[in-house]
Amino acid sequence: MTDDPALRASDADRDRVAAVLGEALANGRLTSVEHADRLEAAYTAKTVGELVPLTRDLPAVSVTSSPASIEQQTVSATFSKVVKKGRWIASRHTHLQATFGALIVDLSDAVLPGREITLSVNSYMGKLIIRVPDSAQVIDEVGALFAKRQVSGGAGGDGPVIRVVGRVTFGKVIVSRGVSDWNLR
Repeated sequence: MTDDPALRASDADRDRVAAVLGEALANGRLTSVEHADRLEAAYTAKTVGELVPLTRDLPAVSVTSSPASIEQQTVSATFSKVVKKGRWIASRHTHLQATFGALIVDLSDAVLPGREITLSVNSYMGKLIIRVPDSAQVIDEVGALFAKRQVSGGAGGDGPVIRVVGRVTFGKVIVSRGVSDWNLR
């Protein structure tokens, strides 16, 4: 990073801070709550000066280190119902799979790592319900065969870009911004 605190932060700058925070979590220097708070602050920082205080009290790590949880994760429901909501750390590439089950994922309170994440959905005779933040911009690239696909809420605002890709066969995928559009029952 640069010495000019007023300079706009890049995604690479944010990723370097995320790597330091991930290492600090793994070594026990940060609690999971502190890590989530700082990670959220890192990915919403606009300037380099906003990033500096997040790692000031932590040792530096090599640039090649990066927390595994940021890159990829899988959430699945097979012959069951799984609900993932509240404050959790999403990944840049999150695979959502429902097979003869229901998977409900709420991203509205999740810490999103960066300006764009990709949700790869795969549903066979299952139901996927995804709630995105109100300010999110959703890009819908889901294919459907004998299925219901519903993306509501428009283009959103200046928030993160959430790209939804994948396939639904004999099932349902709903991407929504409002609580009234989905239920957790």
